[in-house]
Amino acid sequence: MSKWQNQLRNWVSQYFDLPADVMLDLPRITTIGSLHAYIENCTGLLHFSDREVRIQYRRGELSIKGKDLRIKMMLKQELLLEGELISIDFKELKEGG
Repeated sequence: MSKWQNQLRNWVSQYFDLPADVMLDLPRITTIGSLHAYIENCTGLLHFSDREVRIQYRRGELSIKGKDLRIKMMLKQELLLEGELISIDFKELKEGG
């Protein structure tokens, strides 16, 4: 997506008071302490183990590290993760590559 398209989406999101996660194709993550993570707007599961889960979203990748991780529920664009959450990291795709 080009730079001007991103700027246009940002402007439309702010002007119409729309949630950024919907307009900008960003994941929405809701955590309950360090025990649960509910992830919305994801497009695929890249890796799963009891210590790390990597999830694809439209503009990059999300890495969740922890202990005794398990997938409690998985739908088309949603995932509920249980276990002891340690970190959540984002890796955005670079423009043009």
